[in-house]
Amino acid sequence: MTLTGDVVSTGSTTEEDAALALLRHRPLVVLTGAGLSTDSGIPDYRGPGSPARMPMTYQEFVSGPEARQRYWARSHLGWGRMKHAEPNPGHHALARIAPDLLITQNVDGLHERAGSPRLVALHGRIADVVCLGCRAGSPRVALHERLTALNAGFAERHAAAASRPDGDVDLEDTADFVVPGCERCDGILKPDVVFFGENVPAPRVERCYAAVDALPGAGGALLVVGSSLTVMSGLRFVRRAARAGTPVAIVNRGTTRGDDLATYKLELGCSEFLTALAG
Repeated sequence: MTLTGDVVSTGSTTEEDAALALLRHRPLVVLTGAGLSTDSGIPDYRGPGSPARMPMTYQEFVSGPEARQRYWARSHLGWGRMKHAEPNPGHHALARIAPDLLITQNVDGLHERAGSPRLVALHGRIADVVCLGCRAGSPRVALHERLTALNAGFAERHAAAASRPDGDVDLEDTADFVVPGCERCDGILKPDVVFFGENVPAPRVERCYAAVDALPGAGGALLVVGSSLTVMSGLRFVRRAARAGTPVAIVNRGTTRGDDLATYKLELGCSEFLTALAG
C-alpha cells in the first residue's frame, strides 16, 4: 500500500481499484467541494471550463445599500434556479457510505436532501437567511417570495442571465431591485453562509478536527471529492490528516493544493468514483 506523501499518479484502472481497496471497510472522513454538485447542474468553481467567479466579500456586502442591492438581485435569480437542483448519484452514494463525518464546503444543501447523516456544512446553507441586526434566522424560500412580490417581472426580464458558481447570475442591471429588511427589526438580511472575509464558526471547525484526529487510531482515511482545496477552510484538514500519517485520497478533475499530500490522486468524476465506493 502506498504511504501518505508518496503520490500515486492518475489515470489507470489499477490505481482506482487500489484507492477503492484503501477506502473500503475502514472509518472515513469525507470532504466534498463544488465538483460534486456539477452533475446536479450547479456550475463548478475552479474545474476545467468553469465560469469566472467574483464572489462578493463580507466587507463589500456590509459597505452599503447598493452592494446589497447588487448581491440580492443576482442571488435572487440564482436561487430561483438552484432550488430546483436535485441530489445526484454521488450525493446518494455518500449517503449510503455514511462516513464517520461528511464535511462539505458546498452550501447547496444537496447532501442533506440525499439523507447523509453526521454532516458539517462548513460554509453554511444558502437555503437559510440570518438578520445581521437581531440574528433571527428564517428560510430562504420566505425571502424569495417577498423578493418576487417586490420585484415583479424582474426574473422574466433577466431570464437569459448566465448562472455562476456562487449560486447567483451574471448581471449588472440591478439598480431598480428592491431589497426588504428583516421582518422583525428591519435589519440587514444576509444568506446564512460564510462569505469571503468571514471565519468559519469555531464549533464547526473543532468538530471536523476531532473527526480527522480520530482517524489514525481507528485505522481510517480521509477522502476529498470534488475540491481543488484552494481555500484554507478545506486544505487544513488534509494537512492535519497527512501530518498524522492518515492516508489521504483525492478525487478531483484538475490539480489541487493537496496533491503532494495525497496517497492517491485520481482524475475521475465524483459520481463515478463514489458509486463504485458505495458498491
